[in-house]
Amino acid sequence: MSLDLEIKKTLKVLKKGGTVLYPTDTIWGIGCDATNSKAVEKVYALKKREHHKAMIVLLADFNDLEKYVSEIPEIANDLIHYINRPLTIVYDGARNLASNLINSDGSIAIRIVNHIFCCALIREFGKPIVSTSANFSQSPSPLFYSNVNEEIKSKVDYIVKLEQEFRSTNKASTVIKLDKTGNYTVIRE
Repeated sequence: MSLDLEIKKTLKVLKKGGTVLYPTDTIWGIGCDATNSKAVEKVYALKKREHHKAMIVLLADFNDLEKYVSEIPEIANDLIHYINRPLTIVYDGARNLASNLINSDGSIAIRIVNHIFCCALIREFGKPIVSTSANFSQSPSPLFYSNVNEEIKSKVDYIVKLEQEFRSTNKASTVIKLDKTGNYTVIRE
């Protein structure tokens, strides 16, 4: 399956408010349009996840961050570039995203993704996408496509046909909470 064809097929589903199962720079994820509340609700329902549990948003470019976060601490760019593994940062002042995706304190978890498929998809889509582990709530996160529960596979609207045989030492991203002054707390290593 070609990258271009998979991007076209995935875009078609995202634009209609659908859900996708796709490879990322970390583990396999379930995604949707991060600006569409109905699509976000589908992901919560699919995962059987409580709404107060946050989900991550993926962006392809650091420069797009200002569209979705009201104030970006200066240290954010340094952290993203100097930590040598995927990094998700929880920012205060989320905006222009689905309201049911934003935490009750107004924060949002965002990762600038470094993955050929994800970057190309997000750039072509022109909007961020949700990325949450492809598992039911309280179940282990699948490191590989073959570990994704068959029920999850049957409930998404589209499964990306790339990297399904890929096996590496993938793991979830490091997550930190960054306040407006630049201080941060590690939430997950």
